[in-house]
Parts: sequence; C-alpha cells; structure tokens
Amino acid sequence: MSAIASYSIKDLEILTNIKSHTIRIWEKRYGILSPDRSDTNIRRYSNDDLKKLLNVSFLNQHGFKISKIAEMSDLEIRQKVQALNLGNSEENSLIDSLIVAMIELNEAYFLKIFHAATIRLGFEGIVTEVLYPFFGRIGVMWQTGAINPAQEHFVSNIVRQKLIAATDALSYVPRQDLPAVMLLLPENEMHEMALLFYNYALRSRQYPTIYLGQVVPLDSLERIVQITCPQILLACMTNQMDYSSIQEMIKNMAEVFEGNILLTGSALKEYSLPLPANVRIFDRLDGLLAVI
Repeated sequence: MSAIASYSIKDLEILTNIKSHTIRIWEKRYGILSPDRSDTNIRRYSNDDLKKLLNVSFLNQHGFKISKIAEMSDLEIRQKVQALNLGNSEENSLIDSLIVAMIELNEAYFLKIFHAATIRLGFEGIVTEVLYPFFGRIGVMWQTGAINPAQEHFVSNIVRQKLIAATDALSYVPRQDLPAVMLLLPENEMHEMALLFYNYALRSRQYPTIYLGQVVPLDSLERIVQITCPQILLACMTNQMDYSSIQEMIKNMAEVFEGNILLTGSALKEYSLPLPANVRIFDRLDGLLAVI
C-alpha cells in the first residue's frame, strides 16, 4: 500500500519536473488527475497521483499523446511504462521509474530497472548518473512528507547490497605504488551509501583501502592510523550542523591525522570557512579522482 502523503501542485512540479501549468491542463482537459481540495480550494495530491503523473509523463515523452493516455486504465499505463522502460536509456525516465518502484515497495520492478540500466551505463554510471539524482529527489520527498522511513530504507538497503556485492566481485589486487585510503563516517553519521561507492570506485582502480564504515569515534582513530598507516583519510559528512560544529570536527580530524584528509557530503555543500592545510573538500567521484 502506498504511504500516506499530501502534495501541493508545486511539490509535484519539483518531484516530476512537469510545470504546474501543464499539470493543471492535463487535469482539467483530460482528467489525468483528480486531486482532493482543501477547505480553501487548494489542490492536494496523493502518492497515487504522483505515480500516475510520473507514468503519464514517461509515456508522453515516448510519443504517446495525452488524449490517448487519458483513455488507458491505470493498469495499462503501468504495463506500457514497464515494457518501454527496460529498453530506455534516458536517465530522467529511469529515475522516475525508480521512484514509482520505491513508492510501491516493488522490489522486482526496482531491480529490473537497476539491472537494465547497469548493462547500458556500467555500475559507476548508474550510481553517478541515476542513483545520485534519485536519492536527491528522495531528499525532496522527505521534506514534503511524501515517503516514510520504510520506503527510504527499502531502496537504501537494495542499493547498499548492490554496492557491497559489486565491491566483492572486483578483481582486487591493491597496488603498492598508490596511496592507501582509509574510509569512514565520523561519530553520529550513519548514511554510508556514498562511502561504500567511493570504496568500490577506489578498489576498482586498485587503490589500497581500509573501510571502517559508520560512526567511527575520533578518539579511537589515532590508534587505527598507527596500525594501518594510510596516506589519505576519506570521510563523508551528511548530518546538518552549524558552521562552528563542522569546523570543530574538521579541526579534530586534522589534529588526529596528519596525512591528506578528503571530505565530502551534503553537510559541506556551502561550507566556506578556512580549512586546515591538509584538508580538501570534494564533490562526486570525478572530484575525488581529481584530488587523489
């Protein structure tokens, strides 16, 4: 069953990239959606409305006229989308379909799209071109109350399993002429998706990596560094903090680890305070490869 959610027309525009004006036309002229209305006559849309709008948009982008789509049942629309999407390579369409699979908790459909896209784009390609923006859209859905924790955990666990399996499947022979990289999430950080991907990407290039994972206390890091002797420390920071808290955490890391420290994550998107000499902030895989 779909999670209970209530969207404004502006929410739908953000989530689907379809202009509010177009949504109103499709609704009024073709009856594509039938939103509830508040006491003040404001449109409110459900998860089912979001799913249908994503599917209608997909078919329209692939040559189906809105008038013809309006004549189809919801089942016919879904069947045509699923049949078309397995042969489609447009990233936005893939993201839309993954969102539908998430809302429905439809693992089989999610995996079909994931596997078909992986064949075309490669594993790194689907992560950087599809999953990154997909999880960005999920972030918007969190803000609007569109999804509940079960739905987010559902897709996160699928992707986490894929990242671990892909890493295990690598022919990994670390090169001693490349710097060893220690990867970790600081205290209170639990979202390791990006960290798992960077571990995969580094190992696929034969960088020696030491993966520590979630919630690593800084007071234990010094001993770990003495044992493993990495040249680079890579950490992700996603929990929202004020500048002073971020600055304190970075300062503490730089005091514990004298090598190069590479930081990434949404908490650092707009961070502009001076950094210690051995600390750099990067964004996405190409940013990491450029600085490493």
